[in-house]
Amino acid sequence: MTISWEDFLARVMERGEYRGEAEADHAARVVLALLGEHLVGAERFELADSLPGMYATLLRDAEPAAEPLTAERFVTAVVGWIDGATPATAQWDIGAVFSSVADLVPAELIDRVVEQLPDGYDLLFGHPLPA
Repeated sequence: MTISWEDFLARVMERGEYRGEAEADHAARVVLALLGEHLVGAERFELADSLPGMYATLLRDAEPAAEPLTAERFVTAVVGWIDGATPATAQWDIGAVFSSVADLVPAELIDRVVEQLPDGYDLLFGHPLPA
């Protein structure tokens, strides 16, 4: 069962300590659209199937990136899409969205998602891989 848009956004708002729905929604849209550019195969669609409405669509319909972004460059890309963001606030935004997503899906799906991304995404998801 997919979580409702309101419940997902409330979770992101709480995690990110956002001032309002618009701020949380913008962060979620940016982070999920960028993530969608870097995921392929069944994992992308399984993750999207766990998300409500537009968030699922952003993840599912993102155009594939020409090259994968390192975790550090992913943070930098988020900075470029959120007005006034810094690397620290972008990491906060990513953490709010990724941890909310990670709560909705089995840990093994997050592991499969992280395995197809460059090193460092496990920490962005708050789901560190064993050393």
